[in-house]
Amino acid sequence: MELKRAAALTSIKGSEVTFSGSVRIEMLGTPPAPARVSVANVTFEPGARSAWHTHPLGQTLIVTAGCGWTQCEGGPIVEIRAGDVIVCPRGHKHWHGATPTTAMTHIAVQEALDGVAVVWMEKVSDEQYLAGLAGVAEVAPEHRCGG
Repeated sequence: MELKRAAALTSIKGSEVTFSGSVRIEMLGTPPAPARVSVANVTFEPGARSAWHTHPLGQTLIVTAGCGWTQCEGGPIVEIRAGDVIVCPRGHKHWHGATPTTAMTHIAVQEALDGVAVVWMEKVSDEQYLAGLAGVAEVAPEHRCGG
């Protein structure tokens, strides 16, 4: 058994190639082969988001704090909040991150296939990202992020 104390965890800055804005990543677990699952705690500051990407075996996100947005290619931007669980099927192109005004933290769980857990693609443009503001208008004010 390996116990990782919270005080011993270190965070790294999310790469400017795969993220927009300020993102911190804490690797919670990457067990040696033959295990292939990895777990990370990811915090997106307001306005930060991932680039478009896929996972060869899918991904599960558990939102632990704040409020954010996620989108699968061709679908609407969806608001996500603390306590929500998002299951993204394998190969689905998607992105996730904070809203423009609210930070969001999630735990990301994914498996690697032949050593690959994520396939990064182009960044989400400001235009694509800010399209989420139109969707927020459809949410009752008392249920909006930060509302």
